[in-house]
Amino acid sequence: IQISDNWPGYSLDLFTYPQHYYGDLEYVLIPHGIIVDRTERLAKDIMQDIGDNDIVVLCVLKGGYKFCADLVEHIKNLSRNSERFISMKVDFVRLKSYHNDQSMQDMQIMGADDLSKLTGKSLSRFPLFSFPLFLLILFFMFCKDIVGTGRTMKVLLNNIEKYKPKMIKVASLLVKRTSRPDGYRPDYYGFEIPDLFVVGYALDYNEHFRDLNHICVINDHGKAKYRV
Repeated sequence: IQISDNWPGYSLDLFTYPQHYYGDLEYVLIPHGIIVDRTERLAKDIMQDIGDNDIVVLCVLKGGYKFCADLVEHIKNLSRNSERFISMKVDFVRLKSYHNDQSMQDMQIMGADDLSKLTGKSLSRFPLFSFPLFLLILFFMFCKDIVGTGRTMKVLLNNIEKYKPKMIKVASLLVKRTSRPDGYRPDYYGFEIPDLFVVGYALDYNEHFRDLNHICVINDHGKAKYRV
């Protein structure tokens, strides 16, 4: 689903959201209900591609945890209601690439010391992955859970691929549209959005707004209020 650059979004007055964020947001970009429906469709697409493979899901924290939990639950429900059982294992890695609303030059990968256990297994990037193994790496927005320039994804993939997994797929709820030609495109994604700094649905600004169910655009007041 593509959200155009001139999309005005939804008025905040149409939705409920935590009162402590009043005055900190411009508008709702993607309501929670639409996120849920789109994630369910992604789960169906992934199930069709899995075949008889089990899945190892590598969830990119922190922003990816809600997307990961919802996507995994949808896949489990589809598996329970089908003639084939899909075994899934979920693991986690954490990336840090932003200071306030600015992308940093150097990216930190935390929790990557155990990636050697993926050797010889198939990986699907979902952040978020049997024999043969389908490794799914799941991001909320690639990167930092958003696919932006793709630099973050490329660094993570280089670290994973040196362990020679059999198969890797990447899923991201959001893909940020940029003018750079080197942008990374995940195998599965929910929404392509304009080059905006968004928060909510576990995506944060300096650890704030994770408790916001909708995906919203933060305003200048909110950035200043929570700047570190």
